[in-house]
Amino acid sequence: MLHNVILILLAPLLVLQGRYVRRVTPKLPEAAGGRGGTLGEGRRLRVLVVGDSAAAGVGVDTQSQALSGCLTRELARQYRVDWLLVAQSGNKTEDLIHTLKQLDPSEFDVVLISLGVNDVLSPLSVSRWIEQQESLIELLKTQFAVKHILLTRVPPMNQFPALPQPLRWCLGQRAKAFNTRLAKLSLGDDDCELVNIEQALERQDMAVDGFHPGSRIYRVWGENAAGLIVRRAEL
Repeated sequence: MLHNVILILLAPLLVLQGRYVRRVTPKLPEAAGGRGGTLGEGRRLRVLVVGDSAAAGVGVDTQSQALSGCLTRELARQYRVDWLLVAQSGNKTEDLIHTLKQLDPSEFDVVLISLGVNDVLSPLSVSRWIEQQESLIELLKTQFAVKHILLTRVPPMNQFPALPQPLRWCLGQRAKAFNTRLAKLSLGDDDCELVNIEQALERQDMAVDGFHPGSRIYRVWGENAAGLIVRRAEL
């Protein structure tokens, strides 16, 4: 692919830009607050949210403003939601798999996954990433009895203000390649569904670091995911 050739040619510059971004980008904390609980009334719905810094709420102050809070608050309009958040900044897919394997088996009706940005930033190939996604999906089905798996598309990294050009373009192309394969994976599994939040990624709505979501993006993300969950639950 053309972007791979360009990436190789620009490798020395991209390495320097990557180091610069890591040095100057503010290191924001994960959102404060509880990472599990129960809210709402009605039919029970067990929800698991897993992933990276975005799942952990980096970019906002509290979990109520973050992805898990926005998702569960929306679902609690119709259900009694028992929820758990398992996420950490810097998580790649293999890191999350390792963490989940350490947990006791339990049951959830649905899981929302936020992964991909850290994998895109790594040397990992697209094919190897998809293999890891398949392993993660299998783990969620066997260890946690999940029947509905929401895979969030990798955000359009070519829109991240924190990234200079041409690094921004190269990572954006790599994210697109990851998403193409992720879409194919989801189409081949009836238990999986894609969540797309690209329409929410306006520059002014991102966190102050120019890399993580702000409160509006988390709200749109949570509402979109909740809509997919409710639609599947009512079938």
